[in-house]
Amino acid sequence: MRVKKEAVVGGYVHIEIAGQMHRVYYETAGAGQPLLCLHTAGSDSRQYRELLNSEALTANHQVICFDMPYHGKSSPPAGWEKHEYRLTSDLYLQTILSFMDAMEIHNPIALGCSIGGRVVLHLALKHPERFKALIGLQSGAHVNPYYELDWLHRPDVNGGEVCAGIVSGLIGPNADSQDRWETLWHYMQGGPGIFKGDLHFYKSEGDLRGMVQKIDTGKCPLHLLTGEYDYSCTPEDSQDLARLIPGSHLEIMPGIGHFPMSEAPHAFMNHLLPVLQRIQSEQHK
Repeated sequence: MRVKKEAVVGGYVHIEIAGQMHRVYYETAGAGQPLLCLHTAGSDSRQYRELLNSEALTANHQVICFDMPYHGKSSPPAGWEKHEYRLTSDLYLQTILSFMDAMEIHNPIALGCSIGGRVVLHLALKHPERFKALIGLQSGAHVNPYYELDWLHRPDVNGGEVCAGIVSGLIGPNADSQDRWETLWHYMQGGPGIFKGDLHFYKSEGDLRGMVQKIDTGKCPLHLLTGEYDYSCTPEDSQDLARLIPGSHLEIMPGIGHFPMSEAPHAFMNHLLPVLQRIQSEQHK
């Protein structure tokens, strides 16, 4: 019998966010510089499984991932059934900072993908002093609508399958079949209306056009990594963003789509590790 035990440790922390108590699930591995990983809309921290298990990464970094409330193993708060879930910029920022405070995470590098890639821009604008550096995966100031949100929460449609169907085209063509389907499986398991509620932030309320120019990379370095095959946040979107933020660093990742850390984890590590090394070297200048 073949057995492999991972060094990943999981747990729960109880946090007050926007006046409500939440039971938030997290996983962590490694030691050293904290690397806080933020998952995409409608999914959860399982997307970062390979990062948590990367010896090259965890040798010098404490990788920390958590499920946003309503996602993964983090249940909704009491009374959730009486309200429509809608993620806003303020709620998103409160959630991240409250988790950091509760877990006593100081001066982390924050890495976020998709909505996580958008929220790192909000963090750069409003709370740069809390972070050593910020890394945006698939980061753009806004996104052009390319599907109708109402399909994501209808009684006559299987919510999990339609969510996975919508994002399936965002995965790069070179993704391994197992990685592709694991990425989609996470979407198939999302709670009803949660993907739609996250996209309220991504597609409308969290729009940063006209504001990203105010980001000061002298206060907190900003690195952008964008997959070549992404029509949600295209390489051109990230290039436009980088031009607007002096001092930001952008790299386009060949062959990769919207979910670098889960669809192509090994190829992604070849891009991430040099960025982390650069952050470390810049810190000592």
